[in-house]
Amino acid sequence: MEGIEDKRPVVKLFTDGACLGNPGIGGWAFILQHPASRRTKEASGGDHGTTNNRMEIMAVIRGFEAIKAPAQVEIFSDSEYVVNAVTEWMPRWKWFGWKKTVNAKAPVKNADLWRRLDELLQPHAVTARWVRGHNGHPENERCDQLATAAATRVAATPAPPTLASSQHAVAQHEGGLFATPTAAAAGEDE
Repeated sequence: MEGIEDKRPVVKLFTDGACLGNPGIGGWAFILQHPASRRTKEASGGDHGTTNNRMEIMAVIRGFEAIKAPAQVEIFSDSEYVVNAVTEWMPRWKWFGWKKTVNAKAPVKNADLWRRLDELLQPHAVTARWVRGHNGHPENERCDQLATAAATRVAATPAPPTLASSQHAVAQHEGGLFATPTAAAAGEDE
């Protein structure tokens, strides 16, 4: 199919992730640019109990979720982890069942996010370029500011209860003020 021009619009996706402690409270951000219309969209968000790598991936995921139609998407990221995964590693991980090798016992780190990103990439023609972080690249600097601000906003909110603390609270509840029903009281035959 050489010589056939791709008619999909060109979109530039700039991304960054940040973490206040790693693991810790994190933020992600993206900037989407549609050069033909000169339209730009920015967004950011964050999470408690995450890692910088998860926020880097989440920035790309959220950027692709904001693209409404198939496009030629050029990703710009200061994360070599993200760029290498998109350009080289993901097809192999997918082939191996989201593991690094066919015989690996454990899935790749962040497999949940890589699976989601893989779904989002399907209708697009995607390239990814690494940009040096904190080196004056305007969109990367802006994404860094947005991601750091998002992490700071999240840090000002209470962390949601973890599964372990929820289970502990249930165990305290069941053994605390309320009696545990016996099998007979629960309507079970002995």
